[in-house]
Amino acid sequence: MKAVAFGEILLRLSPEGHKRFLQADSFGAVYGGAEANVMVSLAQFGCETKLITKLPDHEIGQAAVNTLRQYGVDTSGILRGGDRIGLYYLEKGAAQRPSKVIYDRAGSALAAARADEFDWEQLLAGADYFHITGITPALSAECAKASLEAVKTAKRMGITVSCDINYRRKLWDKETAGRVMEEILGYTDIYIGGRDQAEELFGIKAYARDDSDLGAYKAVAEKLRERFGFKLAAITLRTTVSSDENRWAALLYDGEKHCYSREYRSLIVDRVGGGDSFAAGLIYALGEGMDTQAAVNFAAAASCLKLSVEGDCNIMSADEVKALAFGAGSAQVQR
Repeated sequence: MKAVAFGEILLRLSPEGHKRFLQADSFGAVYGGAEANVMVSLAQFGCETKLITKLPDHEIGQAAVNTLRQYGVDTSGILRGGDRIGLYYLEKGAAQRPSKVIYDRAGSALAAARADEFDWEQLLAGADYFHITGITPALSAECAKASLEAVKTAKRMGITVSCDINYRRKLWDKETAGRVMEEILGYTDIYIGGRDQAEELFGIKAYARDDSDLGAYKAVAEKLRERFGFKLAAITLRTTVSSDENRWAALLYDGEKHCYSREYRSLIVDRVGGGDSFAAGLIYALGEGMDTQAAVNFAAAASCLKLSVEGDCNIMSADEVKALAFGAGSAQVQR
């Protein structure tokens, strides 16, 4: 299976441990970003993957390229040019103090790229899946245009399109996001998102007693599929107990069955990339021919395991995910 994604790879800078920004006298550096995270994760599962983006032609841009190559992602679709790589700063939360992200990505190479720089028929040749998120079209009007052209081309070429809605309030307002994403979702086969995002962007409401009200998630999935015609709608069910602990599960609706994964209680090493690892797990499972129930089980397990991994990317193997999703799933030392 071959998967292609379009999005920005960023340089992430974080204070040591759980220090606050104001305490930091040094920052650890890793590379990541939603679409890149999905491609890295799929590559660990043994899939052929490619990231389409644009990076400056200097050493920092090359370091990002090298990171993708290190994890087995095809970088032949990366354009070079522009002045800077996008940055984001991450302050890891603890206990009841939430994590905090500060973006510094205005004017990055991808944000400044023109839509006509991307030859989508050539870039998508041979792909089985094309993945995009709501982050890329938020970067600029040209990125939004390129994203729409990409999904249109993928649809015309018979490629399965997946979209993680990934609404980021710090990047654009909900009115613009709703308008742009509604058009992109018209060419999407697999939708991934949370319950609240469906209401914020598209006015799709489901009244819930609390986060454990599974009927509300079911209603959202049904309304989304009815409105946009998705083949599959995945709704993630995350309950934040604290910055150190989440409960995580998911629903996958195929038009006939509402399939729920088991709920995982996850003690968090690094929360970033949890949703991206879910998307990767779902794409892999479907590409492997798993049925709806098995696919959501695998995807939820992949996401749970990512929360134990430092950095943006999930570097668990498919066998490790299967052991949790379908096997004993023991956390005991393996000898």
